[in-house]
Amino acid sequence: MKATGLVPTVIPALVQSLLTLIVVAAALLLYDRTVVRPALRIGMVDVAEVYRQKEAEFTQLLTKAGSEDDRQNAMLMVRAFAQRLPIALEELPRDCSCLVVLKGAVAGPTPHTVDLTALLRQKVGMP
Repeated sequence: MKATGLVPTVIPALVQSLLTLIVVAAALLLYDRTVVRPALRIGMVDVAEVYRQKEAEFTQLLTKAGSEDDRQNAMLMVRAFAQRLPIALEELPRDCSCLVVLKGAVAGPTPHTVDLTALLRQKVGMP
């Protein structure tokens, strides 16, 4: 009995279809990991809290300052903070690969929301 022409053409087509399916699945997985999931992450930062803490530190330094040098050191600290803060805020989106918004703008945290306030404190030299 002769083999029909159907079997030799079906097997290569199934192999090719399976290979195509694997390539498409891998491409979709790569797209999900590199494009979709990072876009879902939202970083939030409480800049007002960082300001309040630095202001309290500055006030404490000024009230304890006994000499003009102590006051100048406090002013230098504030000036350095004012210069580092905008730079640190610009670096946050690059560090987390996410959109960064003010904490007050977030109505409710989600599993994709990351609090970056501690990272901001670290970047501006606060404990």
